[in-house]
Amino acid sequence: MGRGKTSYDDTVDYRSKNLHAERRRREKLSSRLLTLRALVPIITNMNKGTIIEDAIAYTQELKKKVEVLTGMLQEMEVTSSEEEITTRINEIGACEEMKRCGIKEDVQVTTIEGDKLWIKIILEKKRGRFSRLMEKMSCFGLELIDSNLTTSKGAMLVTACVEGALGETFTVQQTKELLLQILKGI
Repeated sequence: MGRGKTSYDDTVDYRSKNLHAERRRREKLSSRLLTLRALVPIITNMNKGTIIEDAIAYTQELKKKVEVLTGMLQEMEVTSSEEEITTRINEIGACEEMKRCGIKEDVQVTTIEGDKLWIKIILEKKRGRFSRLMEKMSCFGLELIDSNLTTSKGAMLVTACVEGALGETFTVQQTKELLLQILKGI
């Protein structure tokens, strides 16, 4: 009776949407496992479970290293702050010793030959003060020809032969005022 023939074509490909999603998920997982394998230096076996176990062991090892290094850093900071406190105490002691001995900060300048000046500076002994003095003198155009540094009883004695850089000429009074100004700033 009116039944029509139905044709079934075996060539038509019916694929499930879930099949594509599952394949993409597996490919993504495989690529991430390869990335993990590249990051972990020691992989004992190339299967998924071993890669993950080795990554966990490596991460735990790194955490232990971080803890050890953090502890070492904290010890170094404590030691550094103790040294800084000791240095400050020594500086305070040096200042008091300088005052007790009757030594006062002083600047003397004398002309020796031509444009050369002989300077004598007595100042309180503090960490880094000599290097700052030399930097400032250089910045203000004083070129050191010869210098000597002596420390005693919390004081520094700086003696030097200087002249103006690039042929500049400094007077005795001008140099003394400049050095006093430098000493106030350091």
